[in-house]
Amino acid sequence: MSAILEIFRRIDKILILLPLAFAIISIGMISSITATAADPIGKQVITQTVAYALGFGLLVAVVAFDYKRLLPFKWVLYGMAILIQLTVYIPGLGVEMYGSRAWIDIFGITTVQPSEIVKVFYILCLAIYLTEKKKDLATFKGFLLCFAYALPIIGIVAVEDMGAGIVMMFIFVGMVFAAGMSAGLFLRLAALFIISVPVLYRFMAPHQKERFSAFLHPENLSIDATYQVFQSKVAIGSGGFFGKGFRDGVIKQSGLIPVQESDFIFPIICEEFGMLGGVIVIALYALLILRIWRTVARSTEIFGALICVGFMCLFGFQLFENIGMTMGVMPVTGITLPFLSAGGSSILANMLGLGLVIGVGMRDTSKQVRYL
Repeated sequence: MSAILEIFRRIDKILILLPLAFAIISIGMISSITATAADPIGKQVITQTVAYALGFGLLVAVVAFDYKRLLPFKWVLYGMAILIQLTVYIPGLGVEMYGSRAWIDIFGITTVQPSEIVKVFYILCLAIYLTEKKKDLATFKGFLLCFAYALPIIGIVAVEDMGAGIVMMFIFVGMVFAAGMSAGLFLRLAALFIISVPVLYRFMAPHQKERFSAFLHPENLSIDATYQVFQSKVAIGSGGFFGKGFRDGVIKQSGLIPVQESDFIFPIICEEFGMLGGVIVIALYALLILRIWRTVARSTEIFGALICVGFMCLFGFQLFENIGMTMGVMPVTGITLPFLSAGGSSILANMLGLGLVIGVGMRDTSKQVRYL
């Protein structure tokens, strides 16, 4: 009994409280964006509230589960990741939205984005593979074998959801580097990727090419994506230091910014709560990343540490890309703001990932800081 109490005493309380703070901000902002006089609550507010309620239950269940039991199931998780993503091609189930067939319809009630769940399976698969093959990463052949293992999942996701594919590539690089890839090999591969960007551009869908054109030509407001980012920057700047007040955003009400409750929720936060609100949100994310890194640094075994690195890369890159694109310093990719953007599948996946991180910290950390 005392051993069980000791395990639960080691739960990171801050990582438990942070999603509660994010839930309050997220539900409040989605209410501000979607509520009308005829519908003061709104379907998306209900969906987000239910997703968070289920998410907290899932988090508790995952924390109670010993993640090391997953080690023998690398190929089961791998197969599930691919099958889950392929559901978007099932007639009558997969639906096309925003130019991509990346969602499935659940009985006409709501839509689910499989790539969000696939990210979790992908991190677990990669963590198991790297735990087994850690010694091989010092060689180029070892890296190629690892990349060949990850590529089918990345590729099948990127075909319909380029943003998710980019996130998964960043996770791959972060986890492989943490597992022991040499800095020299890392730099050579980074240079190779930069050189290959023009080739990758040729395979992008028209709406994806438009987003990159908007990023390269921010002065051309005739491009839809450029105009949207321009309005986003206006909203961020117009909020001043304290903002215009909850539900009083003028740019928000004009409808000039698309998908405000999802991709562009950060400018609405800044318009209504000013620079102060934006800084508070970024500070909460910084605390989240630092607490996950603390778990990584104190981990006593490689598998748990790599799981945490994977989710740290997931949350960190999505944060950087989403806020960056709303300010025009990153291309628009459709990557959402973790824990805040509307989306039940995203919330459930993020809470599942956070539960795994908390579980690692609860079971396999020491007070003495250790590094990979």
